[in-house]
Amino acid sequence: MLNMSFKLKIVPIKAPTREEVYDVVVVGGGPAGLTAALYSARYELKTVVVTKLVGGYVTEATIVDDYPGLPDIPGEELVNKFVNHVKKYNVPIIQDEVVDMYRKDKLWCVKTVSEKELCGYAVIIAVGSEKRKLNVKGEEEFSGRGVSYCATCDGPLFKDKVVAVVGGGNSALTSAIYLASLASKVYIIHRRDEFRAFKVYVEKAMNNPKIEILKNSVVKEIIGDTRVRAVRIENRATGEEKVIEVDGVFVEIGLKPPREFFEKIGLEVDETGHAVVKVDRSTNLEGVFVAGDAAGGPYKYRFEQIITAAADGAIAADAAFKYILSVKKT
Repeated sequence: MLNMSFKLKIVPIKAPTREEVYDVVVVGGGPAGLTAALYSARYELKTVVVTKLVGGYVTEATIVDDYPGLPDIPGEELVNKFVNHVKKYNVPIIQDEVVDMYRKDKLWCVKTVSEKELCGYAVIIAVGSEKRKLNVKGEEEFSGRGVSYCATCDGPLFKDKVVAVVGGGNSALTSAIYLASLASKVYIIHRRDEFRAFKVYVEKAMNNPKIEILKNSVVKEIIGDTRVRAVRIENRATGEEKVIEVDGVFVEIGLKPPREFFEKIGLEVDETGHAVVKVDRSTNLEGVFVAGDAAGGPYKYRFEQIITAAADGAIAADAAFKYILSVKKT
C-alpha cells in the first residue's frame, strides 16, 4: 500500500535516557496529545510525547474546514502547525509505540516497542482509536492490493478506475468526494437508509455525477485474484445479493478504542471499550488521564472532532498539572 502522507520535519531534540524522569508523559501525537503537550509545557512541566503516528488520522484529511480560524486547511498543514507550536517549547516527540505501562513508586512508566522506558508523575493517554474492519472474506487477503483504509494515501493509485467506499459517516463521504476527483466512478455502500455524515457532505456526494449511492447494503465478500476485482453486496431490506465490479475498496466504518491495551494496564473501560474518565479526564488509575477519542464513560460527550480532541488535551493537561503539584508536596 503506497503511503503518500507527508513527512513531518521534526527538529531532533536530545533523546531521553532510560533514567530520565518527566513530569508528564503524553502517549499519542494527534490533536489531543499535542495540545496536552503544549499546555503541559506552558505550565513549565517537563514533558515528552511518544506516539506511533505524529498527527494521527488528521494527516489523512484532504481538507479540514471545521477548525476555527483555519478554513479549508489540508490536514497535514494543520498538524504541522500543532507540531511547530509544541516544538517551540522544546518538547521531545518520539515516534514509537507504547506497549505497556506500570507503576513505580510515585511515577508511571511506559514501555515502548523499541524498549524505551519513559517515566513521569502523570501520564496523559491520547492514542485515539483504530480503524474498524469489515471482517469479511477477502478483506485481509487483499489489504494493500485494492483494500485500503486511507483514501488520501492510496487514492492516486485508482485514477480513472472504479472504487467503492464503505460507510456512512463524515470520513466515508469526504473520502468518496475526494476519490471522485480521481476515479472514473465511486460507489458508496452504506448499511442504513440515512447517513450519519454532515448534510453538506451528503449533498455534495448526492450531486456528484461520478458517485452512486447504495443504501441498505452491506459488503458480504471482497473478490479478486492478485488484487481486488469486485465486491459482493447484500441489500438488507430485500435480501438480494449482487456483485459489483470494482478496482478498489475503501473501508470507512468508524473507529474503535484500544480496549485490550486499556484493560492490560488496569484502566476501567465502558461497554464500548473507551476508557472511563471523570470530568477532568482523570481515570481510576491515580495520575493517569485519557483525552480525545479514546475517552469514554458517562462524563464524556461523544463528538469526535479535532477541536473537541484538542479541548480534551488541554483539560487533561490542566488536571495533570494540579495533580503533580499535590504529589510533589507530599
